[in-house]
Amino acid sequence: MNLIRSILHMAWMLVTVIPWGLALVLLSLRVRGPALWWFAVNWMRVVMWGTRVILGVRFRVQGMAHLPDGASSPAVLLVKHQSTLETLLLPTLMPHPLAFVFKRELLKIPFFGWSMARLDMIHIDRESRAQALKHVVGQGKVLLAQGVWIIMFPEGTRIARGEKGTYQTAGTRLAVETGAPVIPIAVASARCWPRKGFVKSPGLVDVSIGPAMPSAGRDPKALMREVEAWIEAEMRRLDPEAYR
Repeated sequence: MNLIRSILHMAWMLVTVIPWGLALVLLSLRVRGPALWWFAVNWMRVVMWGTRVILGVRFRVQGMAHLPDGASSPAVLLVKHQSTLETLLLPTLMPHPLAFVFKRELLKIPFFGWSMARLDMIHIDRESRAQALKHVVGQGKVLLAQGVWIIMFPEGTRIARGEKGTYQTAGTRLAVETGAPVIPIAVASARCWPRKGFVKSPGLVDVSIGPAMPSAGRDPKALMREVEAWIEAEMRRLDPEAYR
């Protein structure tokens, strides 16, 4: 049954992304900025509807009150990355446009990647880490000043359930450079949507948004250690079965 659900859900994503992606590319010829972002988010809401109805995956979100208030309040979101689910879910929850930091190769994906190329995102070349960090900080400053929040996965890639990757400091370096607070976010998505497996399972996905961590005057490495400690402790609270 889970296989059938997963096939139907993938079909739902493909059927909706093609017209939505084409419409976004055409719309981008006349519209840019927040209006284009929210047009893209509406497709993610459609996908999340299908995730609930077709896959039977429910969401429980904690800590929304920790997000900064105000239309111009900056934030750098540092998120646990277990599956594709959080990349689609989090934009539907946030009150600000988001700019993902992602590898440039994703722009080659038909329709989805073409749409991402028309949005204000930060795409990097992983082969040149020094240049990538410089690009993240430079473009991140510009976007934060425009009221766009930066969202990054500090482990750099999807991590299997119950495991921990190496937390990189690009996100905290950007936060320290700009004075934007860091918002740690734990997402226990892999118990329903595995890192690489095609078959998804019904169940509950917990999202926990942590208290804002001030960045002004902080050491990026020390700040990232604080982010890592909070996220990993929260993951054990949200999904204790994975860490036995």
